[in-house]
Amino acid sequence: MARSVTSGAISMLLSNPSPDSPTDLPEIIVQVVDLKPIGSSSTRFTFKASDGEMKLKGMLPTYLSTEIQSGKLQNLGLIRILDYTCNSIPNQSEKALIVTKCEVVSPSLELEIQNDVKKEKPDMSLESKQEEFVNNAVKIEAPMVTLKSKQPMVSKSAAQIVHEQHGNVAPAARLAISRRVHSLASLNPYLGNWTIKVRLTNKGSLRSYRNAKGEGQVFNVELTDEDGTQIQATMFNEAATKFYPRFELGKVYFISKGYLRVANRQFTTVKNDYEMNLNENSIVEEAEGEVFVPEIKYNFVKIDQLGSYVNGRELIDLIGVVQNVSSTLSIRRKSNNEMIPKRDLTIADDSNKTVTVSLWNELATDVGQDLLDMVHTSPVVAIKCLRVGDFQGGISLSTLSKSTMIINPDFPESKKLKSWYDSKGKGTPMASVGSSLVSSTKNGLRSMHTDRVFLTHITENQSLGQDKPAFFSINVYVSFIKPDQTMWYRACPTCNKKVIEAVGSGYWCESCQKNDEESSLRYIMVVKVTDASGEAWLSVFNEQAEKILGCSADELNRIKTEEGDEKYQLKLKEATWVPHLFRVSVVHTEYMHEKRQRITVRAQAPMDCLAESKYLLEEIEKMSVC
Repeated sequence: MARSVTSGAISMLLSNPSPDSPTDLPEIIVQVVDLKPIGSSSTRFTFKASDGEMKLKGMLPTYLSTEIQSGKLQNLGLIRILDYTCNSIPNQSEKALIVTKCEVVSPSLELEIQNDVKKEKPDMSLESKQEEFVNNAVKIEAPMVTLKSKQPMVSKSAAQIVHEQHGNVAPAARLAISRRVHSLASLNPYLGNWTIKVRLTNKGSLRSYRNAKGEGQVFNVELTDEDGTQIQATMFNEAATKFYPRFELGKVYFISKGYLRVANRQFTTVKNDYEMNLNENSIVEEAEGEVFVPEIKYNFVKIDQLGSYVNGRELIDLIGVVQNVSSTLSIRRKSNNEMIPKRDLTIADDSNKTVTVSLWNELATDVGQDLLDMVHTSPVVAIKCLRVGDFQGGISLSTLSKSTMIINPDFPESKKLKSWYDSKGKGTPMASVGSSLVSSTKNGLRSMHTDRVFLTHITENQSLGQDKPAFFSINVYVSFIKPDQTMWYRACPTCNKKVIEAVGSGYWCESCQKNDEESSLRYIMVVKVTDASGEAWLSVFNEQAEKILGCSADELNRIKTEEGDEKYQLKLKEATWVPHLFRVSVVHTEYMHEKRQRITVRAQAPMDCLAESKYLLEEIEKMSVC
């Protein structure tokens, strides 16, 4: 293994700031000096590349962060540069080295390498030194030039010259020949001229907006390269009008003259540190004849871990065994009254939990039908880009327009799941993840003692639940239940969704698309709770409300209508000042253009005095001073 740097390496880099092909580069080994992270980032690092004579400021590729964090590359280590560009730093005469591909040669040397160099004149600037080294390097390495005999001059028109230079080569092909294509992973805001080759994998609609600066138009696209790396590109106003008709879903494009900035997680679901902006001067050309299928990268989440993603912006990938497939339903979209197909899957994994996934549009009619035909074989499915929401206290997953699904994929995870399900999973009773947001432990109610907080910890910390749901356990008394609130809704006995009175008789379920003579009432109410620190309002759904009130919504409705309002209010009052252990989620919702916390009961358990006493004794013991 080499233990030294390449002589004149910095001169080589400066003399060829943007190599045409990485394969033509000579061996360039430099020492990493002054290695440090950029700000608080854990993936981006700056350094100075040293060859013992000269130094050059640089930035390492993000994938090398794992080598740095593991100690395989440290300060004073050696790297072999395999691909790079040298960019000018604004308002400065020096250049910056952007390393896009390299490998570690040595983790760290004991000392910084210093070559004996003849001293320069005291007044010579660093810039003049660099120019001298570059000139010397060029003079030494310049090959001998052989002069050819003069060719006879033939007069040609300008049109002939242009035609001979370009021939029949497509614009995209000329772009590919004249510029080196960068991968999306190598892009950063400090990279100068770059060209990418990407497939358009998602195209948003052209939207109008209005803000303090005026009105305009905007649309987004998601781009994927051959490695499967994705990035979101945004276009405003003139650029949006120019490029919206040019971008077509599924086509491959060469793109250049865009600029990057740090991604705003509030407005993107693409997993990339940066997002791209294209203006009217950006170049977007279709890569005619270029065909590639991007590698799809998955980041699977276990079903029992879905709780932390509820109502967040982050999309998840899921792999599991299909246990049940519903028939196709037609759902009326509220925005335009359009009927769209929907189908529900019940999926299980080796966390011994199940979850319902709603397929929409083509996934419901095409892939969903294939799954219905083969559900008896317990197929494994891998689904990319699912939105995680909650419905009546449970977790629900839904596909989006950019979601993809593979049946029985050739993945190691798929084979492992299939083996588990065939051997023991099929006979194991499993609970829906919607009813098990509380951690399961050996002593049951012990899970209600995890993350125990007082109410003021939640109500006085308004940042809780802004980015993703927060979960806590609380020990409270129900102090008040408003008798004049909407306590319940009329639900379909099949799917538990809201029904309306049908014309003639019965009830119409929009979800099941059918009339039913019977319906049931399900609780959807709020209660005020109190503990030693303060009070708060909680949203409560059917299963937990039945435990609090001690009767079903149908029974409470019968008391109200048949026995009168006094008995009804008495029933509500009997449920107050009773202690409960609640597992709650905290999220932010918007009401009347105002964001506020919403605290929802996810699970309930009665007070177990023995378990609570043990918990309190353990908490006291933790407070003991040794």
